[in-house]
Amino acid sequence: MAATAKGPQKVRIDYNIDKPTYDEFIRSCGRTGFAPNIVVERLMKKYSQTGQI
Repeated sequence: MAATAKGPQKVRIDYNIDKPTYDEFIRSCGRTGFAPNIVVERLMKKYSQTGQI
């Protein structure tokens, strides 16, 4: 059997966030058309590259 390249691995993270902040984040993601996990992934990538948000 031939070896195939692995796809990107996903990691689950859990944080306690107050409900109003979470609700506003979900609403703003809906307005921009992005899924919440995509927004968080992009922010994490930007932070790891630049050290700034």
